[in-house]
Amino acid sequence: MKTPPPSSTPEYSAQHIEVLSGLEPVRKRPDMYIGAADQHGLHHLVWEILDNSIDEVMNGHATHIDVAIDKDLQGVTIADNGRGIPVDEHPQFHKPALELILTTLHAGGKFSGANYQFSGGLHGVGASVVNALSEQLEARVRRGGKLYRQSYERGKPTSGLEIVGDATGSGTSIWFRPDGQIFAHTEFNVATIRERLEARSYLHRVKIKLKLPDGSTIRYDHGEGLEGYLQRLTAHESRNPAYEQVFSLAREVEPRLELALGWMEEGDERTWSYANGIPTPQGGTHDLGLKAGVVRALRNYMETHEVAPKGVKLSAEDLRDGMRAVLSCYLAEPQFKGQTKERLNNPEAQTLVANAVAPALESFLNAKPKLAEALIERIVNAARQRNAARDAADLVSRKSATTRLNLPGKLADCSSSRPSECELFVVEGDSAGGSAKQARDRRNQAILPLRGKVLNTEQANLSKIQQNKEILNLVSALGCGVGNKVDVAKLRYHRVVILTDADSDGHHIAGLLITFFYRYMPELIRQGHVYLGRPPLYRIRTLKNTVWAWSDREKDRLVKSQRGKPEITRFKGLGEMSPQQLKDTTLNPDTRTLFRVRLQDEEAADLAIRDCFGKDPQPRFQLVMDRAREVEAGDV
Repeated sequence: MKTPPPSSTPEYSAQHIEVLSGLEPVRKRPDMYIGAADQHGLHHLVWEILDNSIDEVMNGHATHIDVAIDKDLQGVTIADNGRGIPVDEHPQFHKPALELILTTLHAGGKFSGANYQFSGGLHGVGASVVNALSEQLEARVRRGGKLYRQSYERGKPTSGLEIVGDATGSGTSIWFRPDGQIFAHTEFNVATIRERLEARSYLHRVKIKLKLPDGSTIRYDHGEGLEGYLQRLTAHESRNPAYEQVFSLAREVEPRLELALGWMEEGDERTWSYANGIPTPQGGTHDLGLKAGVVRALRNYMETHEVAPKGVKLSAEDLRDGMRAVLSCYLAEPQFKGQTKERLNNPEAQTLVANAVAPALESFLNAKPKLAEALIERIVNAARQRNAARDAADLVSRKSATTRLNLPGKLADCSSSRPSECELFVVEGDSAGGSAKQARDRRNQAILPLRGKVLNTEQANLSKIQQNKEILNLVSALGCGVGNKVDVAKLRYHRVVILTDADSDGHHIAGLLITFFYRYMPELIRQGHVYLGRPPLYRIRTLKNTVWAWSDREKDRLVKSQRGKPEITRFKGLGEMSPQQLKDTTLNPDTRTLFRVRLQDEEAADLAIRDCFGKDPQPRFQLVMDRAREVEAGDV
């Protein structure tokens, strides 16, 4: 055997191979376990512990859950009245089962199915991941008439398992504080946690009590189940009384599932799906099964009663137009995409759900001919509108990602034909557009001015959207299509920057544009192409120094830090800034700040957009009142 020739590269041998033990892999690569060490990942820690309590509820061992958020928003306690995590010594590892579960990956009681018929925590990593990424964690277990306690720091026990005293009943309580070494921001968002808890109360008909940082308490007790949840999710939408009745299905045999289904007067289809109590915002095979079952039931009904319209070809998309559904499916061995479980992958679920939904929905329609007649009329109208929308989209689409055809006249395009380096700034008003056009880098920065307030696409019907010139200009400039015809590969600019004034009107316009992208081009947000620019609100200038402020609070702080009496200029809009000022603060990649628009929780995002821009003013009023109280208290 020949000896390998000498190498000029540094020696690489067995001694360089690292083996991470215990919970070290989690701390080394947290993204593998929680998606990302951002706000989404931070709240994922809460969901992991909450899911364990929900598993006790799903299997009939618990009836209520208590959640408390610490006063400083940096700690959470989740407690249930389930069986309590076992505390006896494991015969193989010679340590308490509680410690084994909290310090060892892939340790748990949910692998065989003997302890849990249905479970969301299947990998045995949830609680241990939370422990690994927490600065501190304390577990309390009520079991066998005793209260047990054990403390941890960054995944390692700081105490043995101790008996605190006597206790009645059983259950588990976990308190933890996320680790600032892992997360840049460790404050929990109360609204995000509230939304998730309310959804779980509907989904599992479980009583949940939430103690807020100010000491007040909210109780969720939604025994009406999925029908009530669907009503909650669609309360702000317009309904046609002809088909406002909700179809519901509860099935206890395999696959066990619950479904609430209805149709709205306007809007595309929308499904909120769950698998073993876990939200699946990306859908999956159970969601596909629901869609197939609905289409089959409607086609069968129309063929049986010979009511199919002549001259109108109905696609599956047309048949589901306006559909709103909440689907909760339970599987003995669910297969999720990744640890964050955002999509169900069980292939058998599609057929099982479709076969369960189709005959039940068809029987429901047969028993309610007036409802069925109204639905068919709505479907036909939707098909005609959709055909018109396709025609409109074809008019504004472009043939390739690099040609300059059919572009709006106000667009100041860039010279580069490489989408990966191109940026489109969607600017509020012609005046601001003029400054931005002078300040931009013509090679890779394009400017599209929009006139006035953008159309509120959350409230507008499809025909209004098709006729809106500003929306059509935006779709034309992007070149990737709109609605279900979006092809991100054809996107002409890989950064789409919403650039509006720094005042409340500008924020409103930015919100309207984000609403349009979320409803009609969501993949642009999911793939990280949508950004918010950050123009300053104030210029603070002294003889020797010029600084910029983006809020009143920041302005006050900067004024105090300046020597002498500064000159303060408040910009009423981007059009008041000189091209050089706009370039230095907002357009120049070396000095600007851009915020990427991300979907951390699609369920919460959907509700937020509906509350802020939907037809019902009550959620907006409540939001304004809540924020006003926070401002008065000095919390914002």
